Amino acid sequence: MEIAEAAYMAGLFDGEGSVYFKKTKQIRHKRKGKPVHNITVIRMEMSMTDESVIKWFHEIAGCGTVGKRKFKVAYAKNWKQQWRWRCCARDALYVAKLLWPYAIVKLHKLEQIIDHYEPRIQDLGDNVVDLETERQVRKFNWNIHGS
Repeated sequence: MEIAEAAYMAGLFDGEGSVYFKKTKQIRHKRKGKPVHNITVIRMEMSMTDESVIKWFHEIAGCGTVGKRKFKVAYAKNWKQQWRWRCCARDALYVAKLLWPYAIVKLHKLEQIIDHYEPRIQDLGDNVVDLETERQVRKFNWNIHGS
């Protein structure tokens, strides 16, 4: 993947995407005594009316699913059809690490996903790595090898 593609994907996701990260409890109804388990729900998604952009994002990311977004309200018949890309769990970790160096708006949420799956990195501080240093290194590499 080119740096420009990853940066464009991060900008697109910053504007159109969302990250759902929630720690909650879940009841196992099929188990005797209905025990409660702690779970973490992690989901990334992006919706828009341009199907080709969503399919391109899915192709470059290499994971997740693409489908039509369903409307539940009566007046939705006047709306344009939306397309949604969505991924969860380890796929969300992969995409979060891909977008992280270029994200601005969703940076904190992407870091939550990375910190959840790779807690040892938290010992390095709040950020996975120093964001400004990472951007300078990538810019330097881009100038040397770039297009």
